[in-house]
Amino acid sequence: MSCPETPREPASTPRPPAPSDSLPALSTGVRAAPALARGRGPVKAVAAGAGALGAAVAAWATWTGALAPMPAARGAAPLVAGALRERAPQLAPERVTLTVDDEDVEPGTLDEQRRRLFGRMRRELSLADEAMRQVEAIFAASAVLGQGNPALSRHPMSRSECRRVRTLSGIEPAREPTCGAPGMVPLFDPTRGQTAESASVCIDQLEFPNIPCEYPVVHVRAREAALLCRAIGKRICDAHEWEGACAGALREPDVEYEWERPRNEASWHHNLLRERVWSYGPEKNHALCGTESSRTPGCPGGGWDRCGSNTYPSGAFPACRSSLGVFDLHGNVAEHMSLPILPGELARSGDKGFTEMKGSWFAFSSMDVHADDCRWRAPDWHGTRLMSKASHANYHLGFRCCKDVEPP
Repeated sequence: MSCPETPREPASTPRPPAPSDSLPALSTGVRAAPALARGRGPVKAVAAGAGALGAAVAAWATWTGALAPMPAARGAAPLVAGALRERAPQLAPERVTLTVDDEDVEPGTLDEQRRRLFGRMRRELSLADEAMRQVEAIFAASAVLGQGNPALSRHPMSRSECRRVRTLSGIEPAREPTCGAPGMVPLFDPTRGQTAESASVCIDQLEFPNIPCEYPVVHVRAREAALLCRAIGKRICDAHEWEGACAGALREPDVEYEWERPRNEASWHHNLLRERVWSYGPEKNHALCGTESSRTPGCPGGGWDRCGSNTYPSGAFPACRSSLGVFDLHGNVAEHMSLPILPGELARSGDKGFTEMKGSWFAFSSMDVHADDCRWRAPDWHGTRLMSKASHANYHLGFRCCKDVEPP
């Protein structure tokens, strides 16, 4: 069975950039932030940014029952007023200087995009040199692995807007002693009296690279996702672990898989009996998550040359969070996971399972083509072994990692 978003091979393959141990300065050929690049004046760009910020934080405030006037939205008023004064012939125009966040200026090439990503991974994740060498080698072996085609991708929210949303909402990356790594949370089943301290597995709060307000990595094959997780001391997650992180209760594998059934039959039976919940609650609400971006005009369903990865920064929607503290399980990017068919194929035993796609992506509010509740399992779309070199990749497909821990 084919996925609603069918991948296409790139018409022209860009040259894979070589790995780099340092973060060089960006070249002068960078693109401006999307709002500026589309011909909006600087005043309109800032006003639009305030609108995106207001929408994201309003969703959070509505979710928490504490909706209040937004300082950021009010801050845009003097800029708009300045624009009106500039139009009046009897008044001299005011000089307005805008300070653009350096990280809001998008690189113009995949090489530059990767170099900046690697630099931020070094700073934010404190990865050892050997881990970064492995990460860069995996990227270098692909012609398209990154944060989207820089020539096509138009992000609806900037990194600086995301940081303001998180600051206003008081969100900080988790630092759970059980997990031993920042930005990870333990998975357990509170309905059975389990606690974070007794957890045997943790999951990234955000999509890879698991850095707040960074755009997720896309055009990644399931094999590459598994290798990247291993390179940084983690592993790919099993389908039931993602589902438990989303629904707020991690169940035992023997409850979540029907080992004696063929895959399609087992998934159909699982879906028939599943509880229908979303990470944020019992009712579906696209507005709470990063689902209201758009596809590139003319995008045929996949491909580097035709489809931009118009993603949001990870963790930019405070209300799009599960009770266990995991963000963006709906919207932004769909995610590679491993689906074991036999007990020995669980990811803790190695990358032996089959590919599984979880969640939904950035344009899902306008193309709601399948269920995206927590415990729904996809049909056998692009069904290969996880480590197959032909495993699926696409412009809206990313991943996140898990990590086994020893409970005390």
